[in-house]
Amino acid sequence: MERKITALQAQKRNPQRVNVYLDGEFAFGLSRITAAWLSVGQAIDDEKIRKLQVADEEEVAYQKALHFLSYRPRSENEVRGNLRKHNFLDEVILDVIDRMRQNHLVSDLDFARSWVENRSDFRPRGRQTLKLELRQKGITDDVIEAVLDNLDEEALAYQAAIKQSRKYEQLDWPDFRQKLGAFLVRRGFHYGIAGPIIKKVWAEMQTTYETEK
Repeated sequence: MERKITALQAQKRNPQRVNVYLDGEFAFGLSRITAAWLSVGQAIDDEKIRKLQVADEEEVAYQKALHFLSYRPRSENEVRGNLRKHNFLDEVILDVIDRMRQNHLVSDLDFARSWVENRSDFRPRGRQTLKLELRQKGITDDVIEAVLDNLDEEALAYQAAIKQSRKYEQLDWPDFRQKLGAFLVRRGFHYGIAGPIIKKVWAEMQTTYETEK
């Protein structure tokens, strides 16, 4: 059964949405972008109405996803989880993720690279900890391996140790080794890497101390 569009009015509280009136009565609301193809006097049937409402839900979900991404880069799994919290249907979420991929707005490979770079610059982590963090973000193992393939754990462990060692510079060797070792292990560096780094940092501290005497 066809019905005629008798009015298209922007909503007062949200100008980005349009109220659609059919045969003189309010029928449903649509996002402005979805309603852009409609005009007063146009006849639409039930199937067209259904398609408009599906397109509207996808557009609303897409805008929610864009807002979620505006704070920081996200993995696909994070975007998916956020949309589920807003009770969007799985098929709508799949369409939104696909649209965002096509527009280069989400990429697990780019996200993983950014995550590792950020950690390396500000809070260095070992390979195992980075793997765990990325898995928690929903990143697949093949992407994780690609991103961590050339990770220089020794350089990262040294960077982390230098910064943390300032807190322990008044300690004697046994306590210094124990505390800095525990710190590096918590950061995901296994002792095969942490041990030599601890000795190196201690030796550099002693050299500096002797030079300053």
